[in-house]
Amino acid sequence: MSDQLRSLVDHPVFVYLTDGRTLVGQLMGYDQAANVILSKTHERIFSSTEPMKTVPIGVYVIRGETIALIGELDEELDDQADYDNMMVEPLDPIAL
Repeated sequence: MSDQLRSLVDHPVFVYLTDGRTLVGQLMGYDQAANVILSKTHERIFSSTEPMKTVPIGVYVIRGETIALIGELDEELDDQADYDNMMVEPLDPIAL
């Protein structure tokens, strides 16, 4: 996976972790084990009973083994989403 991350460096990314958390940030770097470093990171917390919450984190290091999905974030589409009124079931953790 680390070779595929090369094109995402310095771009905004969406990261879904195996524990069910969702993070958004700018990919600063990665290593051969697919551990990644994000800047401008924030966690998106989804709920079926209240609108999505955004928790600012800043610089964040993620162990590669905890990443279920990582991809480039289309900021234009992301800006169009109405997160202030979005209520959805949170994703379940992934058992590997």
